[in-house]
Amino acid sequence: MSTAFHDDVSSHVLRRMKESGFDFSRFHPIEFYAIFPDEERARMAAKQFRGESLNAQVSARDGAWHLLVSKVMYATYEDIGDFEHDLESLFSPLGGVLDGWGVTQEIKGQCA
Repeated sequence: MSTAFHDDVSSHVLRRMKESGFDFSRFHPIEFYAIFPDEERARMAAKQFRGESLNAQVSARDGAWHLLVSKVMYATYEDIGDFEHDLESLFSPLGGVLDGWGVTQEIKGQCA
């Protein structure tokens, strides 16, 4: 992972991940979240994501339709930013808005 950080939400999250010992050398399922005004548009967006490294789930919550897209990838500023840009290009025409991203971090030495 690059040691140069940008000053935005993603860089802040990545910095905290690095400080807590996140393994950036491995692929991880990164989850990206979006909100749509109706089910039809959320499902239209979800249909764009099929393949071994992609998963999409649509759910209703708080009067809106939420889309979770999970992609197996490296957790780098550039890769996450590039994928977010691609998502925005797809979601915007459908009335969707990105709502962040996240990744589950394993804590070494602890069992579930």
